[in-house]
Amino acid sequence: MSERDRPVYIISVAAELAGVHPQTLRTYERKGLIKPKRTTGGTRRYSERDVERVRLIQELTQGEGVNLAGVLRILALQDELEAAEDRLDRARGDIERIRAQAREELREQVQRRGTELVLYRRAEIERHPRRR
Repeated sequence: MSERDRPVYIISVAAELAGVHPQTLRTYERKGLIKPKRTTGGTRRYSERDVERVRLIQELTQGEGVNLAGVLRILALQDELEAAEDRLDRARGDIERIRAQAREELREQVQRRGTELVLYRRAEIERHPRRR
């Protein structure tokens, strides 16, 4: 869990940080716009991400005139985008691990065989075909 996602603020502190009344946070939760974590005793705990989300909701509703249904759709799209970015970051990490593993395996093969391997890329050959 990232530091931004850690639920630390009680409702009064989160409301103050976001510049809204605590009842506004309860309303946003009822409408599904925010989902604060709960303690074992049932007390709401808000993260920095929750506070940022409330600020965005305020900006969209008050500054841009978007209704709460529109805000809900915008937030859903934003969540989808963040999830896609997370998947992309993980895929990039996987690619780098696979490349490193392949380089290591190639190095081991070269050492075992005692020969030199020459690698080429197909795209380079297609860009520079031999002239006849």
